[in-house]
Amino acid sequence: MRKEKILFIDRDGTIIREPESDFQVDSPEKFAFVPGVIGALRRLAEETDYRFVLVSNQDGLGTPAFPEEKFRPLQELMLRTLAGENVVFDEVLIDRSFPEENSPFRKPRTGMVEKYLNKGLDRENSYVIGDRLTDMQLAANMGIRGIYLGSDNPGQEAIAYACTTWLEALAFLTAGSRRSRAVRKSAETSVEAEVDLNGTGKAEIRTGLFFFDHMLEQIARHGGVDLKIRTEGDLQVDEHHTIEDTGMVLGECFRSALGGKKGVERYGFTLPMDEARAEVLLDLGGRACLCWEVEWRREYVGDFPTEMARHFFASFCRTCGCNLHIRATGENTHHVLEGIFKAFARSLKQAIRQSGGEIPSSKGMFD
Repeated sequence: MRKEKILFIDRDGTIIREPESDFQVDSPEKFAFVPGVIGALRRLAEETDYRFVLVSNQDGLGTPAFPEEKFRPLQELMLRTLAGENVVFDEVLIDRSFPEENSPFRKPRTGMVEKYLNKGLDRENSYVIGDRLTDMQLAANMGIRGIYLGSDNPGQEAIAYACTTWLEALAFLTAGSRRSRAVRKSAETSVEAEVDLNGTGKAEIRTGLFFFDHMLEQIARHGGVDLKIRTEGDLQVDEHHTIEDTGMVLGECFRSALGGKKGVERYGFTLPMDEARAEVLLDLGGRACLCWEVEWRREYVGDFPTEMARHFFASFCRTCGCNLHIRATGENTHHVLEGIFKAFARSLKQAIRQSGGEIPSSKGMFD
């Protein structure tokens, strides 16, 4: 089950302006959106997999001091306006209690959001967005992080990012919206991998096999993604488990980072490497299949057994859920192998590129 990336968003002071006179949005004259919020939420809805949940305290809602008939039209106006920009909330959660009542549902307590904590929330990539310390405390209580919108930084450990505008918040969220981490530990290997599809080609690779490290670095550099991989395997037995399990974890990372694959190109690449020619065709459509047409002239390149190249890509296909066709020819085995990895990286770069908000499938979804 894919974990959900959710933005838990405060209302007053975060989506709509909070009047300094009494901090109550209780009349049309007081109603106004925070600058930049509509455009930022629209882009997040169209370009990322974030889901939205509104979480707000409303002191005494439903009491004579603040009757429902004052509140409801303004709330509906806000939701209608945002829905017109394709911004829809999965749920609107409003706590009506006063501070002295110590309600378990009042922020920063987690009563209102408890069900999200128990149904596959992606804690690494979900955030609370708000303009108050209580919003950041809510993030801490949920075990996630906060994005603080305000001129002063309250200095909470749970804050992932502090900013003054929605444009800054948007930049932070889109930059980190396609990032993932995966871990696999067995009696044979321990693999930890991180990928950022919006990266710049940085690589920190250590697998215990120097040539394999060099090939994985090609994926980062020529794929334009950031990779961190740490593998400890039973190399005293042989290289099989180290290479295969690294491929499995890397594929899992890519699948998770791609999320629902909104706007990706989906497909791609042929690449020459001196006398060698490598062709890699890639489809991120969700069906795992590897077609392999490569013959080797050498058993090893450096400390890398050439027969394990196919195992690596088969493992990646299986966990990433991609269709991969690889064909390569050449006289120099080093050139052939490096050409395959570079062509694969270029295919990934092309396929993961986002060029629009639609899912590139006639089904409107991927399996």
